[in-house]
Amino acid sequence: MRVASKPIRLSLALAIGTAASAITPAVAPAQNAAVSGRTLQVATNRGQLINLPRPMTDLFVANPDIADVQVRSPTQLYVFGKKPGETTISATAKGGGVVYGATVRVGNNFDSLGQMLSMAMPEANITATTMNGVVLLTGTVASPDDGAEAERLVQAFVGEETKVISRLRTATPLQVNLQVRFAEVSRSFVKNIGANLTTIDGTGGFKFGIGSGRPVGTINTTPGLPLGVGGTVQGYTIDPTAITYLPNGQIDPSSIKLIQQAGTTITPGAQHTTIGFLTKLLGLNLAGALDLGERIGQVTSLANPNLTALSGETGTFLAGGEIPIPIAQGLGGVGVEYKQYGVSLAYTPTVLSDGRISLRVRPEVSQLDYSNAVAIGGVQVPGLTTRRTETTVELGSGQSFMIAGLLQNNHNNSIEKTPGAGDIPILGALFRSNGFQRNETELVIVITPYLVQPVNGNDIKLPTDGYKSPTDVERVLLGQLSSGTTGGDRPKPTLEAGPPAAPAIGATTPIQPAAPVPLPATGGDEKAVNAGKGKKDKKSNTPAPGFSLN
Repeated sequence: MRVASKPIRLSLALAIGTAASAITPAVAPAQNAAVSGRTLQVATNRGQLINLPRPMTDLFVANPDIADVQVRSPTQLYVFGKKPGETTISATAKGGGVVYGATVRVGNNFDSLGQMLSMAMPEANITATTMNGVVLLTGTVASPDDGAEAERLVQAFVGEETKVISRLRTATPLQVNLQVRFAEVSRSFVKNIGANLTTIDGTGGFKFGIGSGRPVGTINTTPGLPLGVGGTVQGYTIDPTAITYLPNGQIDPSSIKLIQQAGTTITPGAQHTTIGFLTKLLGLNLAGALDLGERIGQVTSLANPNLTALSGETGTFLAGGEIPIPIAQGLGGVGVEYKQYGVSLAYTPTVLSDGRISLRVRPEVSQLDYSNAVAIGGVQVPGLTTRRTETTVELGSGQSFMIAGLLQNNHNNSIEKTPGAGDIPILGALFRSNGFQRNETELVIVITPYLVQPVNGNDIKLPTDGYKSPTDVERVLLGQLSSGTTGGDRPKPTLEAGPPAAPAIGATTPIQPAAPVPLPATGGDEKAVNAGKGKKDKKSNTPAPGFSLN
């Protein structure tokens, strides 16, 4: 009988219920119900008989498509599930009092699911709970691979339309230590060859000059003085600013002053080798320089981060810093956003049943690059040079795998010349400069996972173990910054010798009775006794029991 969400009369329900009893599924054992509400678990195409404490007159079902009810008698209900879901059932008496109320949860018929798991994995402790079309797996398994196998078995049993959620945990959590090595070598080669020429003619009232490339010095343009090199005095000349004239238009002899004229100097290059020359050619003062520069550089960097995480969990690592970046905001405001840089590592290990490790790893190396800096609000913000990789590999404990590599070659050739003059064969070399630059970068990323177990803290050697501060003599006279051996044994508590231990049970050595202790004297003799006792204790060689760090 289908019971709608409206009340039905008991007589009609009894008649229909009797007629439908022939096709009713097998009846489960009866259940005594209390008046208060409860939760009733029913599988699809299965039913449950409910005995009521007193007769009912009306019956309500919130959603008959999920659970249906058949009335056997005024004190008996038969509830059976139709499809997964949740609904409510309420039965009331003639006076309106609630006789029975329950929340019915209908799930798929997975009663044999636990039996199947027990047969397939007898060593595991797995509990399968069904609710609203979802199967939840809880308990413990021996390894993460067993948990994945249990999830596959349950999914195949319930079908693709039912979702399986696994919350299984390993009985003994496995831990994986990951060592990542970033090895990078950067080589650079720079070569510059340039010729610079400067000339100034100061023999007449008209002066002209030709300059090419970097300034090579200053030219002495004072007429009548020899061409000199260096900053020493090369001659004397009249100071034109100090000359005065007499009323007759002649120069006042007393106003003539001689000033020292310095020679020509050559300004050397900042990074190049400069060969300079000064000469006179066709009445012109010429200064020239030949730049010859070659620079070779090599940079090697190695980062080796280590991190330990549980199997199935994600571990992260960062050795670097954060750079502030201005961010424009509303109403002309400026905010700050921090960007991380340095050596970072994120990985998720999964230990398989055969001891191999499935590893999803994401290493990254980034550094500040001021050659790509931008100006934001008057602030110079550098760029970031980033090397990143993300992959999933499978390997055994202690095995290494190269997951990334980079080999980069950059070549740059440049020529600076004077238009026209730089194209003249042979002589054009005096009016042009060329540069050659080559950069080579090689980067390798190697990972090595290890299955690890916790150890005793005393078995771990730290870099600070064995360190001792130097004494004044060691620091001042011997120039030592530390005393002791790095990585040596750290100070540990020691047990000092105590009184003789009591003989063990069954010992043949007879027990010596303790010596009688003299009673303290009375009156004035008490001070003498106490003084003698303290003096005796002071000379005793038996140390007091206890721990000492000395």
